[in-house]
Amino acid sequence: MTSAPTDPFVRVVVLTFDGGDLTLSCLRSLYELDWARDRLEIVLVDNGSLDDVAERTRREFPEVIVLEPLENLGFAGGCNLGIRHDVDGVLADSYDYVALVNNDATVDRQWLRELTATMSQSSDVGGVASKMLFAARYAPIRLSIAENVGDRRRDELGICITSIRVNGERRDDIVQFDEGFHGPVDPDQARNEEIARWSRQTATLRLALPEGEAAKVALRVNAKRMLNLKCDTDSETVEVIVGADGETSYETVEVEVGAFREDVINNVGSELYEFSFAGDRGFMEPDFGQYDEPCEVFAWCGGATLLRAQHLDEIGVFDTRLFLYYEDTDLAWRARKAGWRHLYCPMAIVRHHHAQSSGVGSPMFRYHTERNRLLVAARNAPVRVMALALAGEIRHCARVNLALLVKRPLTLRMPSKPEPAHRRRVLGAVLKRLPGALRSRRTDRTLVSCAQIATTWERRKW
Repeated sequence: MTSAPTDPFVRVVVLTFDGGDLTLSCLRSLYELDWARDRLEIVLVDNGSLDDVAERTRREFPEVIVLEPLENLGFAGGCNLGIRHDVDGVLADSYDYVALVNNDATVDRQWLRELTATMSQSSDVGGVASKMLFAARYAPIRLSIAENVGDRRRDELGICITSIRVNGERRDDIVQFDEGFHGPVDPDQARNEEIARWSRQTATLRLALPEGEAAKVALRVNAKRMLNLKCDTDSETVEVIVGADGETSYETVEVEVGAFREDVINNVGSELYEFSFAGDRGFMEPDFGQYDEPCEVFAWCGGATLLRAQHLDEIGVFDTRLFLYYEDTDLAWRARKAGWRHLYCPMAIVRHHHAQSSGVGSPMFRYHTERNRLLVAARNAPVRVMALALAGEIRHCARVNLALLVKRPLTLRMPSKPEPAHRRRVLGAVLKRLPGALRSRRTDRTLVSCAQIATTWERRKW
């Protein structure tokens, strides 16, 4: 394939950490891109892996530049290494754009062409977000409660799912809980609970079943009070009374799912919420075309994005102090303060195996997301927002530690034994790094005030 005179030169950076076959699948999808080979450079950063993916890559893809720092530099450091490799001085002198792709993602053949077309709309666009879908397609089970449960407080709960059987087998690995569920809490093993996921008024549980395959699903559930639960699938509707005897009673709900499958959204651009929480726009929503229009977004997800080299020259690259998570929010926020914009391209399709390296809810995931949220706020947010976010973390740390000390449940159940130590660790790390974040705040180039940026976005509660 030969390049057209106007084709931009793009460097694609893929970061892997024990990625194995997923990494090779990612590289294969990049080699199938509708893009001239002489205008595309792929860099694989092997971030201290113990597997043989670097050697396998060299054998199957000899044109790929493989970098092995022999240590885990984190997402920020690893991406920076790939972005700046063999670049002497100004990034824009070496290439036009840099694309970032998670090693556990595969891209559509037109992905890069769609991103560059969106980027070229205006010279003040610094980054373009992809339409990231979960790799699997899911069979949904939609749950709804007839009674008014409420959705404003965490202790206003629906039903609790304590075990799931798919055709008689435990298959927690194929289950996805949508945003209608609270986060996991420790199961009561004395009552044979395998998991503990409390629902809100409505929720959807999804199963990554093979295409076209029907299954019989059994849910063991309970509730704090008597509730009328309805379970809808593409095959049937089942209604059952749960919690007639309070939280000590359990019901088993059996429901059949058929051949229907739905795509589920991972990220269609990123948003900023109250207390500087960053979130994936559209996260866990079924893809019914509701995000099929291009638009401006607050930020992009570093798992699949295109960045303008000139924008990186002006703003800088990722902050390596963050190591993992929120580094994309930080870079995008810094860029917005300097007047750059970010767009979302719905035609740039990526399928993503979510959190394969770190694991959603793992101690590492929680530590870095909770610590970095506060550090990024300290660097970028209005002073009032920064103060409220930090005060909220101090209050939460105190409540969790006090609850365990006096044996008093906070909301769902007693906090797990590791939780107070986790909260102290997060708060201690934030306070230790806070002076550095505040120094960066003073030295960042600021052409647009944080307050002006905040008022641009819907659903923000500053």
